Amino acid sequence: MATEPDLARTLPGPPLRVRLPSVTPSVRDFLATEAGSAVFLLGATVLALVWANSPMASSYDALWSTSAGFHLGPFGLDLDLHHWVNDAAMAVFFCVVGLEINREITSGELRDRRTIAVPALGALGGLAVPAVIYLLFTAGTEAAHGWGVVMSTDTAFLVGILALFGPACPDRLRLFLLTLAIVDDIGAITVMAVFYNDGVDVAALAVAGVLVAALLALRWLRVWRLTPYVLVGAALWLAVNASGVHATLAGVLVGLLLPSRAMARDHVDAVPRWADGLAAEPTADREHLTELAARAAVPAGERLQRVLHPWSAYVVVPVFGLANAGVRLDGEALRAAATSPVTIGVAVALVAGNTIGITGAATLAIRAGLGRLPGRVRWGHLLGGAVLAGIGFTISLFIAELAFEGAIQEQAKIGILAGSLVAAVLGSVLLRALGNRLPLCSPDEELPTRLPTGPWTVGTT
Repeated sequence: MATEPDLARTLPGPPLRVRLPSVTPSVRDFLATEAGSAVFLLGATVLALVWANSPMASSYDALWSTSAGFHLGPFGLDLDLHHWVNDAAMAVFFCVVGLEINREITSGELRDRRTIAVPALGALGGLAVPAVIYLLFTAGTEAAHGWGVVMSTDTAFLVGILALFGPACPDRLRLFLLTLAIVDDIGAITVMAVFYNDGVDVAALAVAGVLVAALLALRWLRVWRLTPYVLVGAALWLAVNASGVHATLAGVLVGLLLPSRAMARDHVDAVPRWADGLAAEPTADREHLTELAARAAVPAGERLQRVLHPWSAYVVVPVFGLANAGVRLDGEALRAAATSPVTIGVAVALVAGNTIGITGAATLAIRAGLGRLPGRVRWGHLLGGAVLAGIGFTISLFIAELAFEGAIQEQAKIGILAGSLVAAVLGSVLLRALGNRLPLCSPDEELPTRLPTGPWTVGTT
């Protein structure tokens, strides 16, 4: 009988007569990690910068301004490729974020109040302090509207850098920063939906409300098939896009509303019975019924996340970076950015704001006894992780596209790139230099105030 690790490395069904070339296990393992996703995003960002500053820069703008759409009778939708990426493809990314939040609230770390208290308060500090610092630089100018740009942590880059540290970075720090990133995403998405929209079409918004009610009804009816949710979700995207609220909110709503709670035990126990029937008589009908039984044993949200997550990590987010990171970095642009309160404010807010906000709020939560960071998490880890949280790339670029236009948008993007680079390098150095040197944030056991009296000879009582 195959062992569990063997089963994880094989696929059902007979092997092909002709062996096709495939990637090595090490490459598969690499692509299965968030580090691989971060490398894809970094590569797309570098390509966008090189392309936008090369002699072929005009082709970069021409590509993303190309119009594409569809028409069905009097109905249709036309967008340029840039908006298809930002409005449609990124809805997949935000749906995955919503599914992750949904899962963590239902069965993950967000169920335990004491577990989430420290990262949740740290995330609130990481949302508020950067916004305040940015407003100090831009108060009284039209650029102050962009305070939401500095309120997000890029989870892909954050987890990717942590993965590269291996054993030097304790698992509890990863858990802390992942939980922080989830709470941070909730805040950033809320800010984006409320403060960065183009006005509201009440009729379209009412249709969106009806479709949200339809999702809730499907969930209440215990519909476990994915197709109804996907169809209602696609209609919801069209309605939200027509309403003036940013269409990616539809992705978040679908992710949050899909069933994610573990299925009843009788549904799980039914799978072997259907499989036994298939083994006794392998017909197409029995194969189909066994497949349906297996799907019914897994929550719809988990099944959708398994499908969407690779596409989000390795296609949607890198393409988004390619479409949005193409900033001109010629002498004129850099000189303007060097004196721009937007560029300086964004960069300083991302690095200093997250460092101060996350470290300060988490420290207050620990000192107040609201929660703890068990395991081997030290103050050096917390400080380095807070600096790394200043990598505000994907959603920061996204909000910059919504908040600014023209030269100010370019200056904001330069600030995002500069601040994220400084946060990545400085956070990595701090994790290595201070990670294991400073004391634990919250030791598992308090050390005795004085040694016990009496003989300490082995074997004495």
